[in-house]
Amino acid sequence: MSQHDPSDSSHFHAHCCPCVSHASDDPSVVSRRGFLGGGLAMLGATALPGMTWQALAALKADQQPLARRRPLIVKPIFFYSTSSRRPMTSWRPWGGVETQAQADEEMLRISGELKKLAARADFPVKFLPLTPLKGGPLSSVEDLQIADAVLAYASSGNKLQVEQLADSGKDVIFFLRHKSGPLYLYYETLSPWTLRRSKNDRLAAKTVTEDDVVVDSADEILWRLRALCGLRNTIGTRIVALGGALGWGIGPKAAEMAKERFKLEIETMTYDQLKTLLQEAMADAAVVKLAKQQTADYLKLPGTKLETERDFLERAFVLTQVFRRMMKQANCTAFTIGHCMGAPMPIARTTACIPLSLLNDEGYLAFCESDFVVIPAGMLLANISGKPMFLNDPTYPKHDGVITLAHCTAPRKMDGKHIEPARILTHFESDYGAAPKVEMRKGQVVTNLIPGFEPTRWAGLLGEIVDAPFLPICRSQIDIRFKAEPLQVAKRMGGFHWITGYGNYTREIAYALRRLNIEFDNIG
Repeated sequence: MSQHDPSDSSHFHAHCCPCVSHASDDPSVVSRRGFLGGGLAMLGATALPGMTWQALAALKADQQPLARRRPLIVKPIFFYSTSSRRPMTSWRPWGGVETQAQADEEMLRISGELKKLAARADFPVKFLPLTPLKGGPLSSVEDLQIADAVLAYASSGNKLQVEQLADSGKDVIFFLRHKSGPLYLYYETLSPWTLRRSKNDRLAAKTVTEDDVVVDSADEILWRLRALCGLRNTIGTRIVALGGALGWGIGPKAAEMAKERFKLEIETMTYDQLKTLLQEAMADAAVVKLAKQQTADYLKLPGTKLETERDFLERAFVLTQVFRRMMKQANCTAFTIGHCMGAPMPIARTTACIPLSLLNDEGYLAFCESDFVVIPAGMLLANISGKPMFLNDPTYPKHDGVITLAHCTAPRKMDGKHIEPARILTHFESDYGAAPKVEMRKGQVVTNLIPGFEPTRWAGLLGEIVDAPFLPICRSQIDIRFKAEPLQVAKRMGGFHWITGYGNYTREIAYALRRLNIEFDNIG
């Protein structure tokens, strides 16, 4: 097998990667690789210079990335005022905080609730000390600037300062009390005063919308903070793109759009560099010994069945060590590989399917195909959920509300904790190397993200896994059942690849995307 020529015009037939060469007798069939945009494109990315095995081998490449998600820094502010009785006039506003003693009691209540929120959070979060603001300027909150988000307890207080916070450009969640404690004045006035500014019926606040307001519910605070944590950890992500920064359908333009909207820092690496690194790694006795031991340990995992040559799997563990060190050298925890069904095989003498599966299970972000149309969606959902993602090829939605999703690489730790059973087979299209058929659990609810080729629209589809069949397609495959009308799903599908993750995170996705001016079309 020879390395795929990026200038070829081979024809298309159904497969999972747009960078493979397949012959077809039909001259009218468009090359999927040509549709990708072709070539080991470096547009929109910077190349990693001077990467040698000697330098990589000296790195301690842990199997777990250290703190891939940084904590969301949240500033709690308590807006309040006190009142004094005056004869024969209205002297107090609505609300249960009238005196300083009641305000002090409320601050203790808030502090206790914040501790409970932090303990319940399934994402990294740090609450700064609570600041009471009794009519003073917002600028007096000294640590406001270092916060990623503000949790504003709007009991009462200075109307202009509350408006200023809503226009500050910060991500703000307003918390109002009805029955969870002393009633807040802003339970009445936040909509007409702060959001609409008492002028008309249209939203007037610059940053905050109706979706940023919570009444009583700690759960409603928590999922919004989860969404913001995911967004903050996605913006500015550094990623190694082996083989170039590409995009299914629109080519390197996808990487440019991902850089613009998500501020991604893309470091590219060529296959010539990989070839040199792998040759030296395979000559390193310690690396080979470790790969053999890791293979043996992997095959002892419950539900693991080897149905390809063991050598393919051992070489996959060598390749994993190289990929992990490449990320370490590049100071990042994200990785993607382009032209993955042709270029790496003659170099690694295996496929990249198992390394990507392993890296995702370890907590890295690892994607095949270097498709920057879909990679930001995988990053965002992974950073929101804290779970690995399954990048896949969708099929056509059936009349009975079922659609098949498949790819030759998938994480086994889809819930972030437990290993799913897997058969280790060859990669389907090449019938070569090692690829996992992950038996994802039936009955599991999954979020499916469907980014469009246009960067301003994503769709989402909630589904339930009803089968993990063994069709003659990419190895990891699931049938999911959905409740939306099938024709609507077909009409509203955009782009090509989907991202699938365990759990329902559609509301978090919508909340995060609003801040990027990306429309979220929740199909169902």
